[in-house]
Amino acid sequence: MTPVERDHLQTWQPNEPEFWENTAKPIAWKTLWITTFCLILSFSTWFMVSAIVVKLTGIGLQFDKSQLFWLNAMPGLAAGTLRIVHTFLIPIFGTRKVVAVSTLLLAIPAVGWGIAVANPGTSYGTFMLLAFLAGLGGGNFSSFMPSTSLFFPKKLQGTALGIQAGIGNFGVSVAQFLIPALLGVAMVGSSQTFSDPKGTKEIYLQNAAFIWVPFVVLGAVAAWFGLKRVPVAANFREQLDIFKDKHTWLMTSLYIMTFGSFSGFAAVFPLLIKETYGKFPGGPDPLKYAFLGPLVGASIRVVFGPVADKLGGAKVTMLSGIGLLLCALGITQYSHPTDLSTWGGFLWCMLGLFLFSGIGNASTFKQMPMIFPPRQAGGVIGWTAAIAAYGPFLFSVAFGAIIARTGSGTAFFYGAAVFYAANLFINWWFYTRRGAEKPC
Repeated sequence: MTPVERDHLQTWQPNEPEFWENTAKPIAWKTLWITTFCLILSFSTWFMVSAIVVKLTGIGLQFDKSQLFWLNAMPGLAAGTLRIVHTFLIPIFGTRKVVAVSTLLLAIPAVGWGIAVANPGTSYGTFMLLAFLAGLGGGNFSSFMPSTSLFFPKKLQGTALGIQAGIGNFGVSVAQFLIPALLGVAMVGSSQTFSDPKGTKEIYLQNAAFIWVPFVVLGAVAAWFGLKRVPVAANFREQLDIFKDKHTWLMTSLYIMTFGSFSGFAAVFPLLIKETYGKFPGGPDPLKYAFLGPLVGASIRVVFGPVADKLGGAKVTMLSGIGLLLCALGITQYSHPTDLSTWGGFLWCMLGLFLFSGIGNASTFKQMPMIFPPRQAGGVIGWTAAIAAYGPFLFSVAFGAIIARTGSGTAFFYGAAVFYAANLFINWWFYTRRGAEKPC
């Protein structure tokens, strides 16, 4: 048997019960776990920038608020753009090649950021380029998830995609939790002197990037030797048919509401804490709390995958939209503080936004495989994920501009509430109400 034949699965019918139990099931779950491990690394390298930028001025780099928000935005800009490319890769190159190569590419931003933060002479332009390259990790989602949708039967789509995306999303929390813990450990290179209102200490900021390199190599090797390609193929032109269907655009809007919110708030949460409450004496350390939001959102996505399978994706998306709307309105009472007394309300409302965005992340990924046939569903999943991945870019730029103009992020939350209300209507009219065009 040639290497090409070993890479290709000649027959693939996961929706047939006997084939699923006897042949497809072990292959599908093996594929899920390998690609999920690689997806964790993708999110970790994508969001490591959000944990690093809050430390840059403390080690002596002279960047203003606007520059920091733009650094925070660049991985999102890259991720959204690269996800558009990734949307079309699986039917052309197959799971094994796409996952292995794209995982190995994560070493570029990891090594680059490690070198850059250890050099006090690194220019702002170099940091902007490296921030963009961190978006390589964000791009992977739009090929990994469509790949997984091809391996599982429709009845398990919500569960499988919920597990992969939810655990993959843990990469955000892993980065924002692990990085602060590693900064005081001498691993590679010399320390930097970090100063803030609380005092001065020595840190190793390069650890925040170098830590991912060995795991990236491990993930790429596992993907290359452990994954296969299903017999689903289409060239680029053939895949463009998804854009003729209005439901592609409606589900894109719904996924912007859910994952756009999750990724956007995850990216800005550390800086938002710093700019909103860090200015007060005894204010919260952003990195002690920032990881909680993505942790909540990722955890609930795993839990609600099976719930969406049982109840239907559209009904669960309604719950997500209502929760997001209420939390967005509620946080406006705490987003322009005069002291620390409202910090608790702010934190709980933010965690609510992550909770309900995570619920919607699971439910929308149940809806898409029900609305579209398998090959189109994979493309739509990739496309919607691509557009929603602009969340970190848009949220960072918008928050930076609004805070610079008004001193708080309140106006952003009001705008988000209007968007959530519009998407609630879309989901109810097309997918939830009695007589809906595509009940799912």
